[in-house]
Amino acid sequence: MILLRQTRCILSRRRHLVHFHPSPAWSAARTILQRFKLADVGEGITECEVIKWNVSPQSTIGAFEPLCEVQSDKASVEITSPYDGTVKQILVQEGQIAKVGEDLCIIEVADEEASNPSNTPTSESSDGSTDHSPPPRPEHKQEQEQKRAAPEPRRAHPLDPNGPPTSESTASTSRPGGASLDAETTTKTTRTSDTLALPAVRHFARESGVDIALLAPGSGKKGRIERADVERFLASGEAKSTREQPVASPPPSEGDIVVELGRTRYGMWKAMEKSLEIPHFGYSTSFDLTALDNMLPIFNANIPQHYLSPSRQSTAPPAVSPSSFFSAPAPPTPPATAAYDRLTYLPVLLKTLSKAMHSWPLFRSSITPGCDSNNGKPTLTLRPHSDISIALSTPTGLYTPTVRAVDRHSVYSLAAELKHLAYLGRQVPCALTPAELPRRGGTLTVSNVGAIGAGESAMPVLVPGGGVAIVALGRARWVWDVERADGKGERRLRMGISWSADHRVVEGAELAAFVETWRGYVEQPERMIAEGI
Repeated sequence: MILLRQTRCILSRRRHLVHFHPSPAWSAARTILQRFKLADVGEGITECEVIKWNVSPQSTIGAFEPLCEVQSDKASVEITSPYDGTVKQILVQEGQIAKVGEDLCIIEVADEEASNPSNTPTSESSDGSTDHSPPPRPEHKQEQEQKRAAPEPRRAHPLDPNGPPTSESTASTSRPGGASLDAETTTKTTRTSDTLALPAVRHFARESGVDIALLAPGSGKKGRIERADVERFLASGEAKSTREQPVASPPPSEGDIVVELGRTRYGMWKAMEKSLEIPHFGYSTSFDLTALDNMLPIFNANIPQHYLSPSRQSTAPPAVSPSSFFSAPAPPTPPATAAYDRLTYLPVLLKTLSKAMHSWPLFRSSITPGCDSNNGKPTLTLRPHSDISIALSTPTGLYTPTVRAVDRHSVYSLAAELKHLAYLGRQVPCALTPAELPRRGGTLTVSNVGAIGAGESAMPVLVPGGGVAIVALGRARWVWDVERADGKGERRLRMGISWSADHRVVEGAELAAFVETWRGYVEQPERMIAEGI
């Protein structure tokens, strides 16, 4: 009797095992790891510095949400995520350099193929027999085959030029009476794109009919527009007129659009018109940066602690204190925006240029303002130090901040000054003040065009108030110099430079001789060590 009861229990338990999991095993979502690479952010740019990560490991992120911010020599770019998923690992930390095509992070995303399998698995009982589920009905089977044959397309990125046009780019408003507002719409879109805001906040403002440019600066960090700013604007009732504006259908044919120049670009317009009064003298050559390139790793390995980013500063006290006898002078305290971890060629080139300017007083001079209105004879004002202006391309236009007394700076302090100026220029609106943009600018202007494109030479234009000359730095390239090694040739790093000088005060021979003085410091940077001792 007891044996019979145990047999019945086993048989009944077996039936429960067969029907315990009626749902197929493949219903659970599978995930895969995607490596996100640094894309080409600009023509001629081969590497970028990761400034900030907006995510951390194990945090979730949605498609088109900001992932990180990278910076080249002259531009800062916010990179968004192409996936919905979870950040598993960050491969390039803040302050490190990433090459184009290098992996930045690893994101865990859902496997779309695994979520739509083509074959339905069968469940197997404990004794090895197979439980065949009933076949799907014909109409359900046909629907499943249609879904597999035509999968749902992935959303296009908002910045994809091949993607479908959005409502912002195709819709235009109209005035009563039929006058087109295409120009106003274009200008409004430009202002909106220059405003700091997350993509989710932009989407919320667009859906609510709010021009996000009207809210700048926002309550977030660095003037960033937050969702609370949009909600506060909606609660005030000021957005009612914006939402009630009629939206006309797109015109059947494309027409011309007249756009008024902004304040910064109009200032450039007037400066270029005045530049026609200056007779230009051009001069082009190239410098050999091989010796400087060999010394750069030594410079980078010895950056002073107070210029490094906080993540690289050493917090351990020295084994022997240098202030045991008397307190050593405290190092300067640069702003947090001036911290850096890697030197480039530009600070060294500026320092060597200031050495050449010290030897040539003409290039430390500027035309005295209003001198020709007194007695009709112009004069030059000689300055005691080397003041150099830097051409800086910003989101709001072209500016030329001035670094005063470059000859008194070290290469490290110059790098910090350039980093701080670049940060101020990246802000929207521009954060450069009259302290960085003095009325009396530098006597020379430097334009680092090689950091943007692959050009080797340029034709810089000198404007009134821009000093007596301007130089454009090309892109450094490794070339085979056949004139070296007794005609056998040698691989060298060369950079093209192009000058334009005010021919009213600078002779051609003087400019050529001045450039050769500069060459002596650039191609033999060891001279700076000897002159500094």
